[in-house]
Amino acid sequence: MNILAVDYGSKRIGLAWTDTSLGVILPFGLVEKVSLKKKVEELAEIISKENPKQIVVGFPLGLNGKENANTERVKKFVFELRKLIEIPIEYHDERFSSYAADAAGAGVSRDERAAMIILESYLESRKKNK
Repeated sequence: MNILAVDYGSKRIGLAWTDTSLGVILPFGLVEKVSLKKKVEELAEIISKENPKQIVVGFPLGLNGKENANTERVKKFVFELRKLIEIPIEYHDERFSSYAADAAGAGVSRDERAAMIILESYLESRKKNK
């Protein structure tokens, strides 16, 4: 199954991709539009073209595990995205993904690395819950 992970940032959206039959997580680019509307439209276009079966969006809970202003920003983004696509969207806790992305080294953007870490964590949680 193809899964697209999304790290929604205030400046950029980092993307990561996996085909679960291959077990490899790859960086998948950035969305760098300014407005929420343009970001959602570009991501919907990518989703339409690539046809993943699942979308995983990093959910930025606070260190205390509670929702905050960033969480609300991501929920608004997903609300708008759901208007344009019919593919299932699932949230996944992204606490510490940016720190892990910084530690992961270079080669791709920090935003893509964060999306890769979100996707890796999501896949691990699915294995544990089976």
